[in-house]
Formats: sequence, C-alpha cells, structure tokens
Amino acid sequence: QQVNQKSINQATMAAAATAATEEETPVVAPVTRVDVKDVTVHPLVLLSAADHYHRVARGTRKRVVGVLLGTVTKGSVDATNSFAVPFEEDARNPAVFYLDHNYLENMLAMFRKVNAKERVVGFYSTGPQIRPNDLRIYEIVKRFVPAGSLTPPVFCIIDIRPDRPSIPTTAYQVVEEVDASSKQRQQQVRKSFAHVPSLIGAMEAEEVGVEHLLRDINDPTVSTVASLIKAKMAGLETLTEKLVEMKDYLQACVDGEKNVNQDIVANMQTILNLLPNLNTDDLVRSMLIKTNDMHMAIYLSSLIRSVIALHDLVNNKIQYNDDDGVVTPDPATEKEKKEEEKKEDPGDSSKAGDKKPTAKK
Repeated sequence: QQVNQKSINQATMAAAATAATEEETPVVAPVTRVDVKDVTVHPLVLLSAADHYHRVARGTRKRVVGVLLGTVTKGSVDATNSFAVPFEEDARNPAVFYLDHNYLENMLAMFRKVNAKERVVGFYSTGPQIRPNDLRIYEIVKRFVPAGSLTPPVFCIIDIRPDRPSIPTTAYQVVEEVDASSKQRQQQVRKSFAHVPSLIGAMEAEEVGVEHLLRDINDPTVSTVASLIKAKMAGLETLTEKLVEMKDYLQACVDGEKNVNQDIVANMQTILNLLPNLNTDDLVRSMLIKTNDMHMAIYLSSLIRSVIALHDLVNNKIQYNDDDGVVTPDPATEKEKKEEEKKEDPGDSSKAGDKKPTAKK
C-alpha cells in the first residue's frame, strides 16, 4: 500500500508540473501565408531579360534564368529590377542542372547596398514553358527570401519571341496539393505551379525612358494606318486564342478530363454577358452606313494619292530633263508647227509646177 501511495503521489506531482509548464509556455499563432494577387513586371526587367538571352542563348534552344527584385504590398508583387544568374541544364537529362549559389549571394549583397528596399520576390526564365527543374530552382531561390516574409516567391516566364501577340510575361506561384489518388495513410503533398495574373507597369521615369527607346527603333516607312491595322489584327489573333482556350477547357470539363472550377465558369459567363447584341436592325443598318462611308473615304484617298504620285512623277521627269540640258518639246507647239508645214507644202508644189523646164543647148 505504501508503494502504491508513493507511485500515486509521484504521478500527481508529474501531472501538476506538466500543467504548470503548459501554462507558462506562450502559445505561438501559426503563420498565415499570403497568396499572391498579381505580379507587375516593369520595363527594366523585360530589357534585362532580353539582353541576358541575346548575350547567352541566342540562336540556341537553351533558356536563361535570373532573380527578380522588388517589393510586395498586400499580396501584389512589383518586380522593379533583376539580375542574371549563371545557369546550365542538361538537355538529355532534365534532372541535372547547375545554378551558381555564390554568384547569386554576392550579387544580392551588392544590390542591397544600392537599394535596401528591394528584396528577392522570385525568379524568371525565358521558358517558354514550365520545366521539371523549375520547382527545384524555386526551392533554391526561396532560401534568399527574407525570413519574415509571408508572400512566397513567384516564378515569371518572360517570352522574348518577337512574334508573340499578347504580353510577354506569365506569372505563377507554388501551391501545395494533396494527392487524393493515394491512400489516406499515405497521402502525399505535392507542389505545383498555379497561374497568377501578370501586368506590365511602369513608373513615370520608366515611361520616359521607354519612349526614348521607341523613338530609335521607329520605322518611318510604316504609316500610322498600317500600324493601327497591324495592332488590330494582333488583338483579334489574341482574342481567337483565348476563345479557343476557353472552348478546350469546357470540352475537357464535359469529357471529365478536368474538374469544373466555378470561378472560371463565372468569369466566362460574365464575359458572354458583356457582349453586345448585334442582331438588331438599327445596329446593322448603322454599321453598314458607317462601313460604306469609310470605304468611300478610303477609295477617294487612294485615287487622290495615285493622281498626286503620277503628277510628281511627271514633274520629276521634266525637272530631270531640264537639269541635263535637254529641251522638252511642248506638245501644243509641235502640233502647230506640223500644221504650218502642211499648209506650206501645197504652195511650194504648185510653184514648182508652174516653172517650165528649160532646154539645154
């Protein structure tokens, strides 16, 4: 009985000590992760990525990788600067790649000396698609994100192809998903990239710099009308691609290949509701009248342009002949001379007929 009483007392004291320890230990609230709302890419990042690609991987099938610097405000990421990082990957074995950690760390320390507000917000690649190594690169870049940051780094694909009709940036964030196909005891959490809206933004100083750059690459042979038509065609091509993408998504949902996302379906419904009704008679008549007026203006302007071009050609020919010392005959003067010669010819012939031949001795 004494032994049992001692064991009971010891157990009671241990429980009391554990309870006291739990009361003294402060409860730490779990850190909530802030999702990325959108990513704004500034012109300096686009110029740096294009220069990086043309210096390293132009004319090859390789891609280049760099680090994005900027600020984060309530889930909105502003990528204001970037720098290139030495990167190599094996084309035959996608699991083999090389990223220079020391170079990244040294460059980041130098950029902090220049601007302490800029921090690592993600990394970029010239893609143009996501590759298996991007998740591993994400884990490397994540080490250089400040410890107290709640927003995870983003991954931005910058497409440097000149024939791309839409904006050249596509942004992603890493999300964790539970593999539902596995058993409950062996559920695995896998990471994947989720799309994030991306924008092209600039500050006032950057806008001025971009305007100066565009002046140097402006083609004076292309008229304003041609450039406007080209922009309209590019916009229509982009609209066609988006509509085809929506159609493929809906078809995949019908076939059961993808799960239905109510947010995407609601956005599609909003887009369709915003489309105007083009089947009304008044609108059709107005469109025809406006189209005919525009075609008439285009027809008249083409005629006037052709007449002016021919007139300039004639003036140029006259000026060229005058400069060479060649007198250009006037058609009216030539016609008068010919008529005078015709009038003089009959009189001369009659005078010649009146003369009698003289016999020679």
